[in-house]
Amino acid sequence: MHLSGRQIALMAAAGVVGLVALAAGTVCLTSGCGTIGYYAQAVGGHLEIVTKARSLPGWIGAEGTEPRLRERLQLAQRMREFAVQELKLPDNASYRRYADLGRSAVVWNVVAAPELSLTLKTWCFPVVGCVGYRGYFDRAGAEALGAELRAQGLDVNVYGVPAYSTLGRTNWMGGDPLLNTFIFWGEGELAKLVFHELSHQVAYADDDTAFNESFAVAVERIGGRRWLDKHASAEARQADADAAQRRADFRALTQRTRESLATLYASAITEAEKRERKAGLLAAMRAEYEQMKAARWGGFAGYDGWVARANNASLGVQAAYNELVPQFERLFDQQGRDFERFYAEVRRLAALPKAERRAALEAAAR
Repeated sequence: MHLSGRQIALMAAAGVVGLVALAAGTVCLTSGCGTIGYYAQAVGGHLEIVTKARSLPGWIGAEGTEPRLRERLQLAQRMREFAVQELKLPDNASYRRYADLGRSAVVWNVVAAPELSLTLKTWCFPVVGCVGYRGYFDRAGAEALGAELRAQGLDVNVYGVPAYSTLGRTNWMGGDPLLNTFIFWGEGELAKLVFHELSHQVAYADDDTAFNESFAVAVERIGGRRWLDKHASAEARQADADAAQRRADFRALTQRTRESLATLYASAITEAEKRERKAGLLAAMRAEYEQMKAARWGGFAGYDGWVARANNASLGVQAAYNELVPQFERLFDQQGRDFERFYAEVRRLAALPKAERRAALEAAAR
């Protein structure tokens, strides 16, 4: 899947969930947790990153560091301090080191959904619970699982992601580092990614992807605006505003498509008719996208790959990252726009059973 930089990260957030448990010393004891081989590649992949990572001062001070990279690492260093001082995000080892992996993605995620449903297939892991994706450090492994799931008749999407979170559980190993896969993003996009990933270390509900990701998106939006207003140039603020408008347009288009598909799948017509109308709805989405791209975006093509491959799986996973964002933004306002109070309330909600959590979030954010 290819989207503009920030969209990809929003679909990654806790990408390789299985390695979190292993890195913390947890052993999988249930058949639903997956195979030993899967965990081995997860741990091995993360250890490769840990091995390649060096401290930011080490990179910045090295004679061989190219000037462009040095400038970006210095910028990221300032963003990391801003995250602690202004946003009250964790002050720990994460995002204080950098690694060049020599590839364009850190992991590849696999998502799947039935042919006539937007409900994602889930995989369950110790510590982090059940999630609607499965991550691989090796693209071939992800593609192999994707092929297996397609053979079962599922809609499947395999996409590269630039970052993932180990939820703070590997800070004893050096934490999650900055990576070449996103270090050269636009200033606003880079700041939001760092704030988003750090927010996963603040609160996490092990059975609620939409809750976790919507919370992280809310923090990145609030924090990103503050960073840009206080520290960015007018050019950087305009670039971020343009990107935000494209994302809003794209989200509106895909939301309309999801709603139309959900209505279709719930209808009483035959499966053959549903398949035919599904194809028509996806074709209509692609046509509207091309019109929007030409009329509003000046030909910007960053979403082309995603749109070309759009199916139930890609539409389903996208929804999880925006579903509850307005509620979290209202909750932040309701808590006096005080980050520490906001985080405390989110942690309280995360500890509740899922149904009670959702109801409490709605009530608290009114």
